[in-house]
Amino acid sequence: MTHDAISPPESGRLGLSGKLLGLTVAFVMLSEVLIYVPSIANFRLNFIDDQINRARTAALALDAAPEGAVEEALARRLLQSVGAKALALKTGEARRLLAVSDIPHEVDITIDRREDTGASAVADALDTLLNGRGRLARVVAEVPNQADFIEIVVDETELRQAMLTFSGTVLMLSALISILTAALVYVALDRIIVRPVRRLTATMVAFAAAPEDASRIVTVSGRADEIGVAEFELARMQTEIHDQLQQKSRLAALGLAVSKINHDLRNLLASAQLMSDRLGTVADPTVQKLAPKLIATLDRAIAFCQSTLSYGRAQERPPARRRTALADVVEDVRAALGLEPNGPIGFTAAVERGLTLDADPEQMFRILLNLGRNAVQAFESRGAPDPDRDHIRISGRREGSVAVIEVSDTGPGLPRKAREHMFEPFQGSTRTGGSGLGLAIAAELVRAHGGAIALVDGAIGATFRITVPDRPIDLQAHARRRASA
Repeated sequence: MTHDAISPPESGRLGLSGKLLGLTVAFVMLSEVLIYVPSIANFRLNFIDDQINRARTAALALDAAPEGAVEEALARRLLQSVGAKALALKTGEARRLLAVSDIPHEVDITIDRREDTGASAVADALDTLLNGRGRLARVVAEVPNQADFIEIVVDETELRQAMLTFSGTVLMLSALISILTAALVYVALDRIIVRPVRRLTATMVAFAAAPEDASRIVTVSGRADEIGVAEFELARMQTEIHDQLQQKSRLAALGLAVSKINHDLRNLLASAQLMSDRLGTVADPTVQKLAPKLIATLDRAIAFCQSTLSYGRAQERPPARRRTALADVVEDVRAALGLEPNGPIGFTAAVERGLTLDADPEQMFRILLNLGRNAVQAFESRGAPDPDRDHIRISGRREGSVAVIEVSDTGPGLPRKAREHMFEPFQGSTRTGGSGLGLAIAAELVRAHGGAIALVDGAIGATFRITVPDRPIDLQAHARRRASA
């Protein structure tokens, strides 16, 4: 997926703050509903129990009077105070109708308060709200120390109206509580979460517009929660991206400068090569001894100039592998470094006799030369070289089908920063002004051979181990070559 295929979100939609406010109100209202349902059921039961208590009091007055001694008007007032249409007591086998205001029609439902109605209280309350208007209910309850039970017939309309009034009050209080709670939660979350997230979003957008501007990197607030972790990780990521862009810019500028130097340097080396060819005609023995090495060095320098930009511009050419005597390559490296037997820097070549490896000799020379030059520069960084202290050793041995080469020195070693970015260009250098390309190029050439390069831990100074495996033998191709020979 390309960058152009990713479209930004549409503006004008409900933002994070709006979603937070809406969800807060919704959840608070939901909690109020969950509180309201048992509350309305409890209100209904309390209302009925209050009617029963008033009915018990009225029953005491009616039951204590001689039969027929209570006037009808008084009986109606007692029933009206209870809110009932009829009142009866059952004692033993006898069932007495104490008072009646109107002859009730058929009773629609029975409410027995002698039973535990906790499980069905919510369903009964909802039924009263939906169907209680004009409905007659028979209420049965115990009468301690007076009779077996008491019965009253009531119209649920009054109960339903009281429940509706209670519901309206609860709804109004719930709305006020919801608004207040939502406002408090919204303000708290807006300050704790929404604003920091909005700030992170604005920082990411601003940094994406100009990642080369270091002032647009997010400022870490120092918070210890998840927002603080997100700020820290975002700042670290933006810093890495900024540094990489700076590095790529420096690499591009370096490539342009080197390309200009490369053009003129090749012409100068070509002229030097023409003049060195004339040295071959001089009869002096010393000249005859040094001229081939000088010509070979100039040829190698010209080849290096032609491939100087290969690291930044493209990959190195594939290695032209053949059986190569490691001792000859090590000797060329010693001569290129200018290390003489009695020089200020000691040199030891400890290569197994007759050791050959399946490698490109020019690339192997560049690998060992870069490592050796780094060692020489490490010696020079701490003052004048001392032959009793400064020493370079290149060893080689074979382990089965793998050639193992070690380049070690007695220098100060690599600091922690250089170890962390050892084979990265412009990162692994320990020398002021160094580019760090030596180890990066060496690692790339070793990998092109299918090998590996690593720093050996625990060694004095710095020791790099290089392993170069032999190529698998193509038996059919080998047989064809032998047949053609």
